[in-house]
Amino acid sequence: MLDPGLGNLAMIGNCQVNFLVDPNGQVAWGCWPRPDGDPIFCGLLRHGPGSELRGSFRIELTGQTAGSIEYRRNTAIVESVLSDDRGNSVRVTDFCPRFRRFGRMFRPSMLIRKVEQISGRPVVRIRLRPSAADGGQTLRAQIGSHHLSFREQELAARLTTDASLTYLTEERPFVLDHPLHFVLGPDETLAQNPADIAREFAELTEDYWREWVRSLSLPSEWQLAVIRSAITLKLCSFEDTGAILAAPTTSVPEDATSGRNWDYRYCWLRDSYFTVQALNRLGATRTMEAYLNYIDTVVCTESDTTLQPVYGISGARTLTERIVPALEGYRGSGPVRIGNQAYQQPQHDVYGSVILASTQAFFDERLAVPGDAARFHRLEILGERAALLFDDPDAGIWEFRGRKNRHTFSAAMCWAACDRLARIAAQQTMPERAHYWRKRSETIGQQILSRAWHQSSECLSSDLDRFSVDASVLLLPELGLIPWNDPRFLSTMARIETSLVHDGFLMRYRHADDFGRPENAFIVCSFWWVNALAATGRQTEARALFERLLDARNAVGLLSEHLDPATGELWGNFPQTYSMVGIITSALRLSTPWEDVMIPTML
Repeated sequence: MLDPGLGNLAMIGNCQVNFLVDPNGQVAWGCWPRPDGDPIFCGLLRHGPGSELRGSFRIELTGQTAGSIEYRRNTAIVESVLSDDRGNSVRVTDFCPRFRRFGRMFRPSMLIRKVEQISGRPVVRIRLRPSAADGGQTLRAQIGSHHLSFREQELAARLTTDASLTYLTEERPFVLDHPLHFVLGPDETLAQNPADIAREFAELTEDYWREWVRSLSLPSEWQLAVIRSAITLKLCSFEDTGAILAAPTTSVPEDATSGRNWDYRYCWLRDSYFTVQALNRLGATRTMEAYLNYIDTVVCTESDTTLQPVYGISGARTLTERIVPALEGYRGSGPVRIGNQAYQQPQHDVYGSVILASTQAFFDERLAVPGDAARFHRLEILGERAALLFDDPDAGIWEFRGRKNRHTFSAAMCWAACDRLARIAAQQTMPERAHYWRKRSETIGQQILSRAWHQSSECLSSDLDRFSVDASVLLLPELGLIPWNDPRFLSTMARIETSLVHDGFLMRYRHADDFGRPENAFIVCSFWWVNALAATGRQTEARALFERLLDARNAVGLLSEHLDPATGELWGNFPQTYSMVGIITSALRLSTPWEDVMIPTML
């Protein structure tokens, strides 16, 4: 059987729920009834001795020797093939229904599984033991005529199936001689039998995703990688509110022994900006519009002008962090955390993140609700905070827990807030406000470049007024603070190359932090390095590194947050939106223009 680690996991979902499945027929992770809910399937975060089946949904093939997993082309539907030592094989199809019905999107909290014979007379066993209380207990099943109901306080779910309930509840092996269907959803009676529902919903869901992919504006190269990244980013959105998850998992560690285990099932305003920017560049504007509504609600309902870096997907402000004792952790590398203390941190780049994301509403004529004077004036309040705080110490982009510094990236995002307000004011024909914000951005920008430049090291420091090297300064030209060909940036690249490149990948930094020195590479930093190489004329090197990063993806084209530069093994929460964004932005920057690859139709 294949290692159920990150290298063989696929993500399914429908923007209401999501699950991770592996090629061994297991749902390795999934929360209910939404992505930040109770993990009813939690095999990814191993249990202690004697409880390894708690939180499981497995289709086991007796004598299994091999397994494979892949997506149906251009969809979020996953197919796994399991083979045994006697030549028998089965196919498992997993998906969450998503399609338009009755004039609106149908995306229930629902998982559909189909298992069917491919060859021989396979013997299978179904193990369904959903968990509750953060993996601490197994839900008891109440047996109905053709279903099992599971209830525990606020958690309620029903599995409707055409499989034998006796075999299912007693977990007995049986010969699979006809297709079986499993519909896990709300504890409600289904109007159709599970076979008809599975067939109809699979067809409609496949049609939805293929039409969605057809609407994307793709680069000429690396299209399959970009498509898979775009679908994954879409799956990380919670459409009910417009929030975007950093990742659908918690506590997959950055490396095996660091203790850097965090809950990413929330909406970081910084990460979300990069996500909607990437999708927008592909023409997928609906996710961006929904997210703009989410942050508009967050801004308008804050009691003052102070923004948190992260909110719950419902907009919740309090994300109290606690350790879960019932789960041992990914490969035994605990602790497992629920909640995230970062909500209490000052991270001043958040003001720029909100304003940069909102800027699109004032310039993109495709959007249903364009930006107006009222929205601009709301953003000005955040701009004033950015201008006030740009050089105040904060936790920074890397969310240091034990220190605060005057981070160059945070300051640059505050500059960007003022710069974009000036551009919006000009577009809205508000010359006085445009002049006001232009002067503020010029003053802040001059201070940043002066105070970040370290003459003796010939490098832009990651901190103002003190020297430090990290990868975040690679984003300064992306924001527009400094040109790519500025001698100060070019010499900064040289310093970063000698200091941070490790086995071909870029580390975010090399100095010790609250948890010691980082061991693994933060994947998105290598994509930032790809973009910097390409923008400064080093195209050959950029393309080579990009191809190597694509090779680092797992079996179905997904990336986590970190990788081990020496072994290529993936670590960190999975799949990570930051990393998938990197695939899209680098492909768009590096790809050959369409007009150079298409055969001319006219001479």
